[in-house]
Amino acid sequence: MAPVLPRDDGILDSRVHNTFAGAPSFTLRHRVVRALFGVVWFILARWTPPPMHRWRVFLLNLFGARVSPTARVYGSARIWYPKNLSMAAQSVLGPGVICYCMAKISIGERAIVSQRAHLCAGSHHVDDEHFQLFAEPISIGSNAWVAAEAFVGPGVTIGQGAVLGARGVAAKNLSDWTIYVGNPARPLRERKRF
Repeated sequence: MAPVLPRDDGILDSRVHNTFAGAPSFTLRHRVVRALFGVVWFILARWTPPPMHRWRVFLLNLFGARVSPTARVYGSARIWYPKNLSMAAQSVLGPGVICYCMAKISIGERAIVSQRAHLCAGSHHVDDEHFQLFAEPISIGSNAWVAAEAFVGPGVTIGQGAVLGARGVAAKNLSDWTIYVGNPARPLRERKRF
């Protein structure tokens, strides 16, 4: 069998790199960049007081993120791979947010991801004997709100102005200007447009 080359996203083929035997799921370069960012974030950002958003945005952009200078990112937010993060003007990643950006995660203008929410852009193929890792992008539209401790899964689009209520779970796309609650998230009602 010909060797399987790593994909552009850095994910290695589990048929060749047996993760069950302790092999890595990502290329060495990818792991080194993530480790370096983790150290930098821990030393220079994690402890910073809330008003120091511009400093944290600077650090994210230094590592390849595309974050507007008016976006707000809290020091306790955990960004897995900054290169896959984009945030538009006045968007927010709140305290304790887990931004597991294995694939692109884009957050629209004035969109809010509240405290301890989890944006998860990766998972495993459960029917694959090798449990292959995969990554799919997440898009959060402008004026949307992902409330406290909500979960957004791989490949999900949160529509413009949509709301995912506290502890809600979005495994499928959410329509524009609609409020969703529960696990799995179900539409509750339309939201007033502004």
